[in-house]
Amino acid sequence: MTSPPVGEQHFTHSAIVRDIVIGMSDGLTVPFALAAGLSGAVTSTGIVVTAGLAEIAAGSIAMGLGGYLAAKTEIEHYHTERLRELRETVEIPEQEAEEVADIFRGYGLSQEQAAPIVAALRSDPNRWVDFMMRFELGLELPDAKRARQSALTIGMSYVVGGLIPLAPYMIADHIALGLWWSVGVTLVALLVFGYIKGRFTGIKPLRGGVQTVLIGSLAAAAAFTIARLIGTQ
Repeated sequence: MTSPPVGEQHFTHSAIVRDIVIGMSDGLTVPFALAAGLSGAVTSTGIVVTAGLAEIAAGSIAMGLGGYLAAKTEIEHYHTERLRELRETVEIPEQEAEEVADIFRGYGLSQEQAAPIVAALRSDPNRWVDFMMRFELGLELPDAKRARQSALTIGMSYVVGGLIPLAPYMIADHIALGLWWSVGVTLVALLVFGYIKGRFTGIKPLRGGVQTVLIGSLAAAAAFTIARLIGTQ
């Protein structure tokens, strides 16, 4: 058995990573801000935990449904555009063939070099339409299971992220202690998450970590300050 050729390695799960990033980003930030805000207005850790769990449940469902609808819309958009392209290859084939030739000329081929390729594509309507979908419209066929997978990935990532800032309140005896432990744990989690996200998205990892920490800190500080100001009225 021959071994596969050695070549460039490309990450092929960008959609999954994107869903995890979406879920974890909001999961870490929103419950963290909510818990910090409540800490400035109430004295019971039980209230913070109860409200936090309710928010995590509602947020994960809302985020999951949002991911599901976005993926379903992407699938529907692809099939709608494909039907339109298929219709155009029947109704205006010469114009569509010229669009194919324009694409190849954009890659540096002459009219004479592009002509046999265009003719070969025209001989197979399905491949012709597939080519136009990818190179004219920049659309790839979405995975039929994408909507369900996206909903589950985003929803579960939100739950995991949301439990991190809430966990200290579950074991702390005093709300102030829970707040400070939540701040410490969540800031570390935000830094690690931002660093890892930067590695996958091409941003400098340390810069990604610092940006994520700043966003989470600002959200929590704003919520805490507002709640404390309202509570003193």
